[in-house]
Amino acid sequence: MKTTSGRRAEARGSAPRFRLEDYLPYRLSVTAGRISRLLSRKYAEAYGLSIAEWRVLAMVGRFGTLSPSAVGELTTMDKVKVSRAAASLVAHGLVRQRPDPSDGRGRLLSLTRKGTAVHRGMLPLACEVEKQLAHGLSRGEWSALLKALDRLNAQVLAVDGSGVGDEIE
Repeated sequence: MKTTSGRRAEARGSAPRFRLEDYLPYRLSVTAGRISRLLSRKYAEAYGLSIAEWRVLAMVGRFGTLSPSAVGELTTMDKVKVSRAAASLVAHGLVRQRPDPSDGRGRLLSLTRKGTAVHRGMLPLACEVEKQLAHGLSRGEWSALLKALDRLNAQVLAVDGSGVGDEIE
C-alpha cells in the first residue's frame, strides 16, 4: 500500500518506482522457495527426508566422507541446520558419524548401507523433478539459464567479496 507522500514522490518523478515483484533477488528467492517446497514434498513422500537431510545425504553420498563443516560449505547451509539434519540421518540409520582422527573435536559423516540405498534411489527422483522443470523451457533457454546462473553466482561472490554465500533454501 502506497502512502500519500510515496504517491506524491512517485508522481513528481523524484523517486524511482520500485516494484518488489520485479526485483531480481526477490524473484529468484520466490522461485527457489517454490522449487524447494516442491522438492520437499517429493522427498518427504518418497523417503521421509527434509530438504536439509536430502542435501546432507546427497553431499555425503557424492564425496564418501565429509565433515559437517564441509557439508555446510558445499551446501551453504548453516551449522545448526547441518547438525540437525545429520543427527536425524544418524537416528534413521542413513548416516554414520565418527570422530575425525585428524581433529579431536571434529566429526566425519559417511553413508550406511541403508543410506547408500536411499541415496541411489533418490537421484532418479531429483533428476525427474529437474526434467519436469526444464520441460517448461527450450533446450537453448535451459542451457542459457544454467550458464546465466553460473555467471550470476560468480558475480554475487565478486560483489560480496567474502567468498561465502548465504544459505540457500
